[in-house]
Amino acid sequence: MKKDIHPEYKDVVFLDTSTGIQFLTRSTVSSKETVRHEDGNEYPLVKVDISSASHPYYTGKMKYVDSAGRVEKFQKKYNWGKK
Repeated sequence: MKKDIHPEYKDVVFLDTSTGIQFLTRSTVSSKETVRHEDGNEYPLVKVDISSASHPYYTGKMKYVDSAGRVEKFQKKYNWGKK
């Protein structure tokens, strides 16, 4: 492996904003926000809209998610849903 070309792989806390569940994992993603985790240490915080705690595939519950008009943007782009 070449030196100094790879991003730093570190502990990060992900927060599912729809359920409020936090989980600690390792990632190369960076964040300016930090949070104190259950173990008492402070980690970078990354907020996500959907995780395995809230995704319909894992929960078995259907949930309509429209973040920033994605559906309307798709419909407009492909002229879909209009007769």
